[in-house]
Amino acid sequence: MPGRSVRRWAALLLVGGMALAVACGGSNDGESCAHFLAANGSPTGPTAGHGARVSVLYHGTLDDGEVFDSSRDRGEPFPFTIGAGEVIAGFDSAVTGLRVGEIRTVRICPAEAYGESDPNLIVEVPITQAPPGVLVGDPISFQNGARGKVVTIAGGIVTIDANPALVGEALTFEIKLLSIE
Repeated sequence: MPGRSVRRWAALLLVGGMALAVACGGSNDGESCAHFLAANGSPTGPTAGHGARVSVLYHGTLDDGEVFDSSRDRGEPFPFTIGAGEVIAGFDSAVTGLRVGEIRTVRICPAEAYGESDPNLIVEVPITQAPPGVLVGDPISFQNGARGKVVTIAGGIVTIDANPALVGEALTFEIKLLSIE
């Protein structure tokens, strides 16, 4: 997902051999967007930076502990180019500065993830234009390829939310850098 880094400063503390960092800055209301919760040791070697092609394993959870995605659990490395808009901005920022073998845990606020809900992406259509038998909670694909989810059906109107599934959510990732090309 396209985005930009809003990290303005970072502090690194060593606590019992574990690195703890906090990155601040971000949204216009002063909310801190990325909190680096933990990182392992001090691997040596080059650091991942803007434009680098990297491969990572990640494990993503919501604030309630629900796992929303995990390349680690699938055993599938995830390759991407830092700064190319292939991932959410907070993920780019979290990987930037890592060294091969290093693991970082980061909590990313919605502004650096999938943003807040956009009311323009909630649409109402007559039930006659919806697929037959549609129910609340059903996924919907629009003719332009966009996707949504049925949120209500009332009075002959189907309300569809086409915001990303994780919109408005803070995301916590444990990320391990496997390689830098």
